[in-house]
Amino acid sequence: MTSQRRAVLIAGPTASGKSALALERAQANGGVIINADAMQVYDTLRIVTARPSVEDEALAEHCLYGAVPAAERFSTGQWVRAAQAVLGDVDPTRELIFVGGTGLYFEALTNGFADVPEISPELTLEVQQEIQALGEPERMALLEAEDPATAQRLKVADPQRVTRAIAVKRATGRALSSFQDDQQPGLLEGWLVERMVLSPDRDVLRERIALRFETMFASGAVEEVEALLSMHLDPSLPVMKAIGVREISDWLDGVHSRDEAITLATIATHQYAKRQRTWFRNRMGDWPRFGLEGAAL
Repeated sequence: MTSQRRAVLIAGPTASGKSALALERAQANGGVIINADAMQVYDTLRIVTARPSVEDEALAEHCLYGAVPAAERFSTGQWVRAAQAVLGDVDPTRELIFVGGTGLYFEALTNGFADVPEISPELTLEVQQEIQALGEPERMALLEAEDPATAQRLKVADPQRVTRAIAVKRATGRALSSFQDDQQPGLLEGWLVERMVLSPDRDVLRERIALRFETMFASGAVEEVEALLSMHLDPSLPVMKAIGVREISDWLDGVHSRDEAITLATIATHQYAKRQRTWFRNRMGDWPRFGLEGAAL
């Protein structure tokens, strides 16, 4: 009889100690660490995106870190397919440790994912501009005209959902609801899954975030951003929106002082961590909570 495959899911806001906990677990159990962070999939920005160091990667097998060129757009659907390939390649007796801060990735692992095609930023912006002056009744009327099936499922026509639905319909010719109806089971269905969300004290997290950017500036983040800027990439690419890129770029251009750049990057990271906490609270509220680097709460 084949034993049940095992996976550990370690989610949490940035700077909460996820990578350290994952490495500790992998070394103890011979597990494989799989990246579940949307920014850490890209190359070029190891330090800026807080990817595991070369030294840490040598201590345990790591997958899907720095695997995508910065010039590409890597969708959630592409990550799901890449993770599925890892599941097929790894020895089934080894524990898989998924670690990161991207909630959609964990949702795809546990609940399944509707693989909606990537929509161009230009089309999304076009729709946003089209509806920005509309009130809720007018937005609903527009959605009903373009995608009545999805409109029937919305209780409130908020701008974000209406923009998404209309953009998908215009880009693909299919209703967003039809993609949602095609949602596949979670990748880990049938597995023995251990779930955890790291949720350290906010003040402790703020101190760690501030220290992180001081360290980044001193250990190669500036050189990484310079290398990225030398590629002259499309500013709308995901990698160009990584926290720290704009702040360091502005410092290099003389717009901000070094201290101002660190402060702005720290503030942006606090805001990002707050959004992550909100996602985990709303979508993963039943997952066990742990403190810094997995300490019991």
